[in-house]
Amino acid sequence: MDALQIVIVVAALASLACWVLSLVTRDTSWVDRAWSIVPVAYVWIFVGVAFAHGDGSARLVIMGVLATAWGARLTFNFARKGGYTGMEDYRWAILRKRMRPWQFQIFNLLFIICYQMTLLVLITLPAGVAAQHPSALTGWDALFIVLFAAFLVGETIADQQQWRFHERKKAAGGTLAPGFATAGLFRYSRHPNFFFEQAQWWAFYAIGAAAAVASGAGLVGGVLNPTIIGPALLTVLFIGSTIFTESITASKYPSYAEYRRSTSMLVPWPPRTRAVAAQS
Repeated sequence: MDALQIVIVVAALASLACWVLSLVTRDTSWVDRAWSIVPVAYVWIFVGVAFAHGDGSARLVIMGVLATAWGARLTFNFARKGGYTGMEDYRWAILRKRMRPWQFQIFNLLFIICYQMTLLVLITLPAGVAAQHPSALTGWDALFIVLFAAFLVGETIADQQQWRFHERKKAAGGTLAPGFATAGLFRYSRHPNFFFEQAQWWAFYAIGAAAAVASGAGLVGGVLNPTIIGPALLTVLFIGSTIFTESITASKYPSYAEYRRSTSMLVPWPPRTRAVAAQS
């Protein structure tokens, strides 16, 4: 089997495991627990098969290292929030209450399992493009690698700022004005961690595209190639998830409406004057 076939088989087995576990445990967060792990495995499958066939490259190894750094950071952040202790994502519990049991099970199978697990394959496909076009690194590679690293640092900072806010909120007895993080990077984006998460995979796509261009591909097939569907669908997922998450937050905190009016949803941008006071 070639690398993509191996990835598909592994993804199918992981998806089946997540679905069965969600039925047995009545916990639909198994995909969340796999989210930071399986893409790393997929990228290294592309790397390993390429080298086994004599088509390995420094670019491909770097892509494996970048994916691993992404996965390690995300796994750590998910673990410290209790993600591996059986705690289900609160949004699934809310959706479960809004749907009939059979409707939620269809949603669980088609969206939570099939869509998201397929997406985790799609975002790693630029590594397959790099494997198909082994060539020397270029200045464009350097740029996109630096951007990926910068976005990784940005997400790390945003997650740490959010973590510290919630720790202070917990220490204050569960209440800390205005109820949500607004300082640091959250002054410039309501969800800076979401922005940086997506941006990393766009940079990852760009590295794969750089490999194709370096091998002679042009605008179509090189700069723009079919693997762009991965980061594009990831962005669609994050926008939808963000809108749903914000509807929940806005229902809990009246001051969130002003924060929403004054602060960019995703892309960090200078805020407009707002009444919501940033916590110290």
